[in-house]
Amino acid sequence: MNSAGRSVRRAGRSIRGATRRIARTTRRATHAQGAGRSGLGGLIEAHAVNSAGDALVAVALAGTIFFGLDVNQARGQVALYLVVTMAPFVLIAPLIGPALDRMRSARRAAMAGTMLARGLLCWGMAGAVSHGDAVTFLPAAFGVLVLSKAFGVLRSAVTPRVLPDQITLVTANARASFAGLIAASITAPVGAGLGVLIGHDWLLRIAMLVFILGAVFSIRLPKHVDTPETDTEPAQAGGRARWRTLLRVGPVVGDAMLANAALRAFSGFLILYLAFLLREQRFDPVSPNLALGLLAACAGAGGMVGTVLGARAKARAPQLIVFGTLAFATTMAAVGAVFFGLWAALAVAFVGAFGQSLGKLSLDAVVQREIGEEVRSSTFAVSETLHQLVWVLGGLIGLGMSTGFDGRVALSSVAAALGLSLALLLSQRVRRRRRATSRRARRPVSGEAAEATAKSP
Repeated sequence: MNSAGRSVRRAGRSIRGATRRIARTTRRATHAQGAGRSGLGGLIEAHAVNSAGDALVAVALAGTIFFGLDVNQARGQVALYLVVTMAPFVLIAPLIGPALDRMRSARRAAMAGTMLARGLLCWGMAGAVSHGDAVTFLPAAFGVLVLSKAFGVLRSAVTPRVLPDQITLVTANARASFAGLIAASITAPVGAGLGVLIGHDWLLRIAMLVFILGAVFSIRLPKHVDTPETDTEPAQAGGRARWRTLLRVGPVVGDAMLANAALRAFSGFLILYLAFLLREQRFDPVSPNLALGLLAACAGAGGMVGTVLGARAKARAPQLIVFGTLAFATTMAAVGAVFFGLWAALAVAFVGAFGQSLGKLSLDAVVQREIGEEVRSSTFAVSETLHQLVWVLGGLIGLGMSTGFDGRVALSSVAAALGLSLALLLSQRVRRRRRATSRRARRPVSGEAAEATAKSP
């Protein structure tokens, strides 16, 4: 008995030691290059905890909406859930974004508030799952999604305030996304196992504790997060003027948003189309469950690679990264259509997640660089709304095409749509450059230059 007790104590000490080493290594990585002093490291850690909580909620939802049903039931439930996820964005752009702009002196409290509110909603969802109460469950899920997006808008808007001199915006965004991916990748399989052992209602209660921890991380961010870049805000910066500013974000931000929207729609299409295709169509000798596992692994790896490349990117022109990523996704979709099969499907899933990840990092950097702080949260809210809507639209198209369209036809259609989007965006850029060149050519000569020209022989 004593020897068994000693073994347990030794195992406990080993686990604690390993946990401390992982924590020290993680902190060194998140606080490198001045990120610890500036506050970026703390923001990254808060984002990682946020991602862990969201992963637990996603696993709980998947257990009740998707994998617990047969294919036809699951298709209808997922379509309903996609439509429900669009509803929060009716609030994000017109209401929440401007509200967050006005809360620039209380950002830490706002971020902590989104965490605490999600914790309370998870507690309510847990009770709804226990009692089979869909009337409570769906509105609570709705609220969790709204608050998750609100946290993402705040995190993106705050990043320039904690950016150290040694790090670019693309790299800072990539570090945060990488930490979030690592946290979600670890939490999701653990959550899936816990869901089987203790039930999805208790999994949601654990998610509540994770969000409370995230609130602590958020409130401990440095005080300059709450300090606006300017002490006073012009009188016209609110209300209708804010929306006029948003409508004139400029061609650089507008093009990056549209290119990233195409990548998001591509990702939404692939996730839903391939998930149902692999459940219904056999790719011997691989079983449907193994194929689904490989799909999830490839999508996760693609997101991870996109984030790592973003973290290493030193480019000061993130808009070019967005366009290059869109061109790469278009090419790979066409190749996947020609050689369609299990491995082509997995490769395209990798590319879709890669494109969404790298494109989003670059778009965030464009907005953070080009848009003033007084409307930055609103701009991110508009961006998040646009991209969620096109992701849902792509997912619904994927659901529809999964009922009877061959993979070659589906990917060919997607490649054509991506190619058309890229061609339109590039043609717009060419036309703007021509107009700018024409305006410069017609610009009147200044008075001094005209006088000098008149005196010259």
